[in-house]
Amino acid sequence: MKLLASLTSPYARKIRVILAEKALPFELVVDSPWEANTRIPELNPLGKVPVLITDEGETFFDSPVIAGYLETLGASPALLPPAGLDAVRVRQTEALADGVTDAAVTALLESRRPDGERSEREIARQKDKIDRGLAELERRLDGRHAFNGSPMQLGDIAVAVALGYLDLRFPDIDWRSRHPGLVPFAERMFARSSLRDTQPPAG
Repeated sequence: MKLLASLTSPYARKIRVILAEKALPFELVVDSPWEANTRIPELNPLGKVPVLITDEGETFFDSPVIAGYLETLGASPALLPPAGLDAVRVRQTEALADGVTDAAVTALLESRRPDGERSEREIARQKDKIDRGLAELERRLDGRHAFNGSPMQLGDIAVAVALGYLDLRFPDIDWRSRHPGLVPFAERMFARSSLRDTQPPAG
């Protein structure tokens, strides 16, 4: 398998963590859709990473889809229940975490617009989404070891990646002070080798 990814993309990091947890061999191809010579639009018409190319040459994009594909390979540990309401609940956790990440990415891109084009109101709107999403995650975790029961599942990875992205791009949000119920969970997740080894570079 090949994974085309930016090293700072939280969506790509989610997939890299899954691959590491499952010990699935793959080739990492560093590519950013923001670069002039990027190959990403040829493989994903939406021009976004990550993109996974299977050994058979089939292409998958969008991190929830790639995560679902990786579950079909049968590699341990299973990160999704086989089917039914339990699987939907894990996907809901993933969607909530990805929504926090989406808001953070949108706020970052808005903050990088030139003076006169940048909307502080839009940045504040996205940060409100982040705060509401984190509050809901904190409520759902409710002091437990993991979101949808032990062992660790896909939703837990998505939440850890979202929190790591906030550390990278928005340390001023200080989610640890605002949502202390997430801190013990995050510390356990950040200590895993899969998260340590995929720590994005600053910048």
